[in-house]
Amino acid sequence: MISTPLVKRIIWMALKEDIGAGDVTTNSLVPKGAKARARLYAREDGIIAGLDIAIDIFRHLDGNIKAEKFVEDGAKVRKNQPLAEIRGSTRALLSGERTALNFLQSLSGVATLTGKYVDVVKPCRVKILTTRKTTPLLRILDKYAVRVGKGHNHRMGLYDMAMVKDNHLKIQMQNAKCKMKNVKVTDIVKTLRRKIPKGMRIEVEAKNIREVRAALESGADIIMLDNMHTRVMRKAVNLIHRSFGSHGHVRPMIEASGNVGLHNVKTIAKTGVDWISIGRLTHSAPALDISLEIV
Repeated sequence: MISTPLVKRIIWMALKEDIGAGDVTTNSLVPKGAKARARLYAREDGIIAGLDIAIDIFRHLDGNIKAEKFVEDGAKVRKNQPLAEIRGSTRALLSGERTALNFLQSLSGVATLTGKYVDVVKPCRVKILTTRKTTPLLRILDKYAVRVGKGHNHRMGLYDMAMVKDNHLKIQMQNAKCKMKNVKVTDIVKTLRRKIPKGMRIEVEAKNIREVRAALESGADIIMLDNMHTRVMRKAVNLIHRSFGSHGHVRPMIEASGNVGLHNVKTIAKTGVDWISIGRLTHSAPALDISLEIV
């Protein structure tokens, strides 16, 4: 379950977006005080995430709503399996239905897709990571759903880990040319070590073996192998494993990223990387088919 002031505000904003000044259909047809029962059903196999959020949406509209959960977040469910029964204000059930389903279907879709990737790479003991490619303002929920699917979080945002990407390098090189100086990844990492909070990790992106060597020399905590062919990736992993001792620091974690799909994730995992980050977990996961039925 995830319940924070931010999540409560997200729920409030989502209901305000949908209901606005009022549900004209329900308020015109359903008397105040009318009561009803409804059940949530999975209409396809998957992993459930966001059930408590869905229930909280109904309770936001009617504080007297009662709910009985038949499963918890993280449960693997089958087609037509009941998930929960909700009792209370008919108006609350009808007005909150779409918003509750939007969250529940979307988050369950993320958890289900994550679970598929985790199952594929399980023999390799590699971690599947989410990215910052999330729905704006819903990152906390998207990343929660990934965790429910047994995935792991990368950084939450730009504030909790430093990552040196290609555009950072380009800007630094342009500035160096203006000052008639050379720029090295090692210098960039040293600058970051001085300026960011102590203990915060630094990741450096590498697209080829030359850049992997530069990242190794920099003493970065994590090296991202970005959009590499698996043949090159395997060479990079071997290089990192052979080299870390000679550089006098703990071996950096190795992350693979870019163009990862269910068709190739196991091949990538077999290269020996520690982590595989996958944007499509949160930007392209299909919603899980879930319905709410008045009973």
